[in-house]
Amino acid sequence: MTDNEKLAELLFPDLTLTPQQCEERYPARQLPEGARVTRFAPSPTGYLHIGGLFAAMTARLTAKATNGVFFLRIEDTDKKREVADGVTAIVTGLEAFGITPDEGVTGLNAESGSYGPYHQSARRELYQCFAKELVRQGLAYPCFCTEEELEALRGRQEAAGVNKGYYGEWATCRALPFEEQKKALEAGKPYTLRLRSPGEESRRIRFDDLIKGKIEMPENTQDIVLLKTDGIPTYHFAHAVDDHLMRTTHVVRGDEWIASVPLHLQLFQCCGFKPVKYAHFAPIMKEENGGKRKLSKRKDPEAAVSYYIEQGYPKESVIEYLLTLANSNFEDWRRANKTAPQSEFPFNLKKMSASGALFDLQKLNDVSKNVISLMTADEIYEKTTAWARQYDEALYRLLTADEAYAKGIFQIDRGVAKPRKDIAKWSEVKHFVAYFYEELYEPDYALPENLTPAAAAEILRAYLAGYDPEEEKDAWFERIKALCAPLGYTPNVKEYKKDPQAFKGHVGDVSAVIRIAVTARHNTPDLHAIMRLLGGERVRSRMQAALKHYEEA
Repeated sequence: MTDNEKLAELLFPDLTLTPQQCEERYPARQLPEGARVTRFAPSPTGYLHIGGLFAAMTARLTAKATNGVFFLRIEDTDKKREVADGVTAIVTGLEAFGITPDEGVTGLNAESGSYGPYHQSARRELYQCFAKELVRQGLAYPCFCTEEELEALRGRQEAAGVNKGYYGEWATCRALPFEEQKKALEAGKPYTLRLRSPGEESRRIRFDDLIKGKIEMPENTQDIVLLKTDGIPTYHFAHAVDDHLMRTTHVVRGDEWIASVPLHLQLFQCCGFKPVKYAHFAPIMKEENGGKRKLSKRKDPEAAVSYYIEQGYPKESVIEYLLTLANSNFEDWRRANKTAPQSEFPFNLKKMSASGALFDLQKLNDVSKNVISLMTADEIYEKTTAWARQYDEALYRLLTADEAYAKGIFQIDRGVAKPRKDIAKWSEVKHFVAYFYEELYEPDYALPENLTPAAAAEILRAYLAGYDPEEEKDAWFERIKALCAPLGYTPNVKEYKKDPQAFKGHVGDVSAVIRIAVTARHNTPDLHAIMRLLGGERVRSRMQAALKHYEEA
C-alpha cells in the first residue's frame, strides 16, 4: 500500500463507498442526443433575487429547448448563513412564476427525482468518497495550518510582493511526509483537506463560453480547500461532484463566476469527470445618476422576487419581460406572434447579451399592460381576486360580492382589435375599478383648461334633459353629437382643428364633461359601456351632483 493509500484510509477509515459505486448509483441519463441537463443551485441564505429567477428561467429554457432536464438543487453547506425559510422562499418564488423543475427540491423537506438527495447537506458521503479518491491518487492532502498561521503566511507574501494564497512553496503542508501527517492525525489535530493543484503559472486554459465566446485564462495554481475542518465540502468541490453525478451538461450562471472556471475545470479533470459547458451571463443592472450598478438587495425593493408577487404582477408579465432581457430577438418574435405562448419562443443561449441588460420597471409595466390586455375578463377576475385574497381584503370582498358585475367591468374594451392597456399589476385594479363602487368612488370635478364650470353645467343640463339609460351606443353617441351645435360646439373634431376660434370646443369636450361627472376621470374605457354597467340611477345621481357643483362654482 502506498503512502497516499495509507493516508486515505487514515482520513476516511469508515468510508466504504467507492467512486465506481457512485457511478452505478447515478448512471448516465437516457435522453435524446443533444439534450441538455441544467440546474438552478441557490443557497438558502436569503430571499430569491430577480437575478436568481433570471438564471433559473434561462437554465430551464435551455433544457426545454433540447428536450432535456432542469433540476433544482439546494446548496446548503454553509449553515451559518442559512435563513429559516430560505428553501421555502426559493421554491415558492420559482413556482409563483411558473419555473417548475423536472426534478429536485420541491419543498422544505420534499424532493423528487432519481439523482438525489438534492440538498447538498445530505450528500456528505458522496463528497467524502471522491475526496478519499483524490487523496489516494496524491491529488489531495490534509492541511493542519491554523488561521493564525495562514494570516502570517499572507503577511509574508505581501512583504515579498507575490500572489497571496496557498500554493507551491507557500503551501506549508503540501510536502509533509506521511509519518508527520499520521502523527498529526493521531494526535487529533484539526485539518482541512486541500487539492494538490497540478496547475502551473506558465500555462493557460481555454474554454468556449456559450454566451461570452472563447475565453483564455491562467491555470489554477491554488491548493484550495476541498473539505473544511468539519468535513463539509466547499462550494467549489461540492458543485463539481454534484454536477457530475447529477449528469449536468450545461451550467448557466452569473459572470462573477468566470474567475472560478480554471479551478472548476481543474476539479473536473482531477476527479476524472467530463467537464460541463458554461454559459456566463452579465448581471442585471440598474441605471442611477447617469451610470449603471447591480440591482441591490439593500437599496432596491424590486431586487426581491417577492416584490413582484406582492405588487401583483402576473407571472406571465415578469417572464415576458425577462425574456426581452434574455434574448435580443424576443421582441421581434413577439411582434410577429402576438398571442403565441411564451413556450413557443425558440430560446438560444448564444443570443444572450454578453454585456448585460438594464432593468427598467417602466418597461416591465409596459410589457405587463400588454400581457394583461390580451387576457379575458374571466382570467383577470380570477387572478385579481386570487391576489386580493392575500393582499387586499377590501378589494376581494368588493369583487366577489357580485362576480358578474366585476367581470362586466373587466369585459369593457376587452377582446377587441385594440384592447386598452390600463392595468400593469393587480395592485392597480382597485384604482381602475374605483368609480364602479360607491365604497371607492370619490367625486373629482376638475375640468380641462379649455372648459369652464358654467360651460360644463350647460352641457350637463342639456344631456340630462334627454338622458336615456337604455340607449344603444350608436344612438347615444349621435345624441351627444346633436347637443354640440346648439351649445356652440362642433361634432366634427377636424372642423374644430381647422378653425378653433369658430367654436367653444368639439364633441370630445362635450363627452369629457359627461365622463368626468360620471367617473371623476379624464380617461376611461368606453364611456357608454361604463354608464350601462353603472345603471341609470347612479349615472343620473352623479351627473346631478356634478351639475350642482358647477352651478355653485
